[in-house]
Amino acid sequence: MLKFMEYSENKIARNTSLFTLALVLQKLISFIYFSYIAVKLGAGNLGSYTFALSFTTIFAVFIDLGLANVLIREAAKFKDKCQQYLGAVMALKIPLALLTYTATIIAINFLSDKELVRQLVYLSGLIMLVDSFTLTFYAFLRGRQNLQFEAIGTIIFQLIVFISGVIIVNLTQDLRILILAILIASLFNFIYSGILLKVKLGLKFFKAFDKSIIKSLVIFTIPFALAAIFTKVYAYIDTVFLHQLAGPEAVGYYSLPYKLTFSLQFIPMAFIASLYPAFSSYFVSNKQLLAKYFARGMVYLGLIAMPVTFGVIAIAQPLIFKIYTAEYLPSVLALQILISSLPFLFLNFPLGALLNACDRQTRNTINIGITMVVNIILNLILIPRFSFIGAAIASSVSTVLMFVLQMIVAKQIVVINYSFLLKKLGVSLLAGLAMYLYIIYLLPAISFIVLVPIGALIYLLILWLFKGISKEEVVIFLQSVFKRV
Repeated sequence: MLKFMEYSENKIARNTSLFTLALVLQKLISFIYFSYIAVKLGAGNLGSYTFALSFTTIFAVFIDLGLANVLIREAAKFKDKCQQYLGAVMALKIPLALLTYTATIIAINFLSDKELVRQLVYLSGLIMLVDSFTLTFYAFLRGRQNLQFEAIGTIIFQLIVFISGVIIVNLTQDLRILILAILIASLFNFIYSGILLKVKLGLKFFKAFDKSIIKSLVIFTIPFALAAIFTKVYAYIDTVFLHQLAGPEAVGYYSLPYKLTFSLQFIPMAFIASLYPAFSSYFVSNKQLLAKYFARGMVYLGLIAMPVTFGVIAIAQPLIFKIYTAEYLPSVLALQILISSLPFLFLNFPLGALLNACDRQTRNTINIGITMVVNIILNLILIPRFSFIGAAIASSVSTVLMFVLQMIVAKQIVVINYSFLLKKLGVSLLAGLAMYLYIIYLLPAISFIVLVPIGALIYLLILWLFKGISKEEVVIFLQSVFKRV
């Protein structure tokens, strides 16, 4: 029994590490690729390209409706019922996929009179369909703790997009051909995950389905569906509004800083991968340790977010100019506004993990829904007046609102040590501000490439001098990230 438990724990740790590494590499390759095509395409073309993908991403949630999360849970609990679940899900998703794609076509024909935009959405809709079934296939593999295969598929997918996309964008500026790079990669991932499902789990795709299982899946998926819809709309509706109210060029100017800011989410995602199981365990067994590790998670992510925030605000203009050319200089202010909410974005991860781990997932969904509604209202008010700058303000305000709503619930679950949090985060704020002033003062004379590492050292030195972090905390942080404690 002990050997089995050790094997299971090692398997979980290995899976988590592999998948986290794959996620980090995928985000890195994706960001480099997006930056490359941004320079090649220009703001207007980038805006049309981004809009098509964002538009179909919102509709994609109506195919899955949170079923993937339910399947992961059910496949882990009832391994002998995987074939029945697959049959039921295929019976649900095939008509949902056809209806959703039809709705997407109708919606884009209603919203846009530009033939190119329509064609891009038609192609992006195919990607939406393929990816939806791939998500289902991987859900079964996740339920059986086979994350290493998904990790490999994720990396290969992104490499296909990168290599084929770079070749295509250098041969032609046709956005329709460029979007085929993603479709090719999606088809690979679909076939790859389907083969794994058949070979590793021995499942058949089309088999008689049980109506009772379909009914149970529909009931189980309702809270997941609401959370998924709220999250997708919240994440992508600003791009749709911008395209409709301000045009594709505004989308291009906005999507670059948005991508840069939110690509950094892999940092808290990797960290929460190790914290979430601990939250779940300590909620049942030890509330004091739950409070302790929650506070540490908040502090560590705050310490990471603060120098990134102040550093990017300081070097935003030369960074955009040097890497993305003068065409994207209008994006500087949007980047500074979006990155200013990064500490709250990072802190929302341990807050969300705490709520989900401690049976407050319904309240978490309500908070996401409230934030989504506020975000939509702010976008409708601010975009007509301030274009993409208004979208950046709406996004940052929504991120802060989400933090406030989650904190209200968090203090009902654990006793929050406010003095500990304020002291640690206050010192990091002071250190970040000192780093910012140093960079701003020397930026006219010295390249930002030289100033950034020196600024990081200044931040760490001040943090150390004012006891913002101790040697013990550094060791615990490294262990939590690399050893999955």
